[in-house]
Amino acid sequence: MTKKTEEEIEISLGSGNVFEDLEFENPKEAKAKADLSREIHQIIKKRKINQTEAAKIMGIDQPKVSDIVRGKLSKYTL
Repeated sequence: MTKKTEEEIEISLGSGNVFEDLEFENPKEAKAKADLSREIHQIIKKRKINQTEAAKIMGIDQPKVSDIVRGKLSKYTL
């Protein structure tokens, strides 16, 4: 027979901005970048275009589109 023990888990209500909750340096900017990245990714999917086509539309090169949709945003500004 196995004896079960209860473990207390502390739960905190989030602020609505995970970057703020994780104490990022500029949480509002980080959230805005993430939101914009997600929106760009959704538009690419909705239009059924590839990253090369998206890059032409956006006036940037394809590796930058890849960075944006993969959330690699540290080298980009709003």
